[in-house]
Amino acid sequence: MPFYRSVGNVPPKRHTQHRSPEGDLYFEELMGEEGFSSNSSLLYHVHIPSTVVEYRTWDLPDQTLVPNHPLVPRHLSTHKLFEEEAEGVDAVTGRRLLLGNGDVRLSYVVADKESPLYRNGIGDECLYVEDGDALVETVFGDLEVGKGDYVIVPRATTFRIVPRGKIRIYVIEANSHIGPPKRYLSRFGQLLEHAPYCERDLRLTTEPRVHTTDEPVDVYIKHRGPGPGGIAGTVHTVPHHPFDVVGWDGGLYPYAFNIKDYEPITGRVHQPPPVHQVWEGHNFVVCNFVPRKVDYHPLAIPVPYYHSNVDSDEVMFYVEGDYEARKGSGIGPGSISLHPGGHAHGPQPGAYERAIGAERFDELAVMVDTFRPLDLGEAARASDDGLYAYSWAQGPQ
Repeated sequence: MPFYRSVGNVPPKRHTQHRSPEGDLYFEELMGEEGFSSNSSLLYHVHIPSTVVEYRTWDLPDQTLVPNHPLVPRHLSTHKLFEEEAEGVDAVTGRRLLLGNGDVRLSYVVADKESPLYRNGIGDECLYVEDGDALVETVFGDLEVGKGDYVIVPRATTFRIVPRGKIRIYVIEANSHIGPPKRYLSRFGQLLEHAPYCERDLRLTTEPRVHTTDEPVDVYIKHRGPGPGGIAGTVHTVPHHPFDVVGWDGGLYPYAFNIKDYEPITGRVHQPPPVHQVWEGHNFVVCNFVPRKVDYHPLAIPVPYYHSNVDSDEVMFYVEGDYEARKGSGIGPGSISLHPGGHAHGPQPGAYERAIGAERFDELAVMVDTFRPLDLGEAARASDDGLYAYSWAQGPQ
């Protein structure tokens, strides 16, 4: 986020001595984007944040990607992925890779176990909570999150996810930063009047809690490396808990936003997907479709017109509700549809006609559009129904 916050105990002048009541120096860490040229925060640690006493390889979950060839639209059933893994899964090491390319990776996890401390050294993460509750503990402070929350976690933030029971999370991992679309922002970074949400809708972290234990702890790091897709994992053992920040200030930090606080934009005729945008990263955008009144022109057809994704792949994660355009396709809550560039898609047979006269759609979905083709991860290959491509022909269901 671009706006300045000051949390906890910070000195009056940056890059100057900052001491504890006992006279010990705190250690200042600059966490910044784009090589000192963009948003940053200064964190004040009790211990040196660079110290590592051991390290080892972290064998990541399968990150292999294969091309979507032959080119077909696909229907993935995420709820089937964890039917036999109901216990003992955490929201970091238990993620299963659905789709990915050089810009973004989409994963899904059902977790009931506290995750290890974790840091994504490749890009920002956007966690969408499909269902359940959790405490997201970060080096900046904590966030209580629940159903419908987006959680934006900046790159290199150390955090962990502590579920309150079972939680379902759709994970968007960027190779870049994730934030509000630039067209929603003033040149100084404030959300503008035409944006579908504002700063009041964002939930910020609590003050950081200083862990005083001196027992070594492991931090799992995802980073660029020799693995599939150029991704690798390392575990650093550090001598002190990394949540030892007494205060911080700046314009870079995690935050949460609930999808119910998104104000939909409607019109007399059907509005294109960009009006539903909520976030953007490099070479991809995130949109959400929320319950809303629909088109009110007397001759309107409220469902989408057929369209060809000339420059992008479209991924729709169906959360809940009654998605009018997909009736008859087998899509339901927990489904993901992949409509690849090069294939025209739109409403299922009959939906075009049925939608005429509708005044409201009760649907909830999260869409990711990418501007490079998406390849298939192991979870996509395991959950693909193999039939979706035939659904417009009213073929096998």
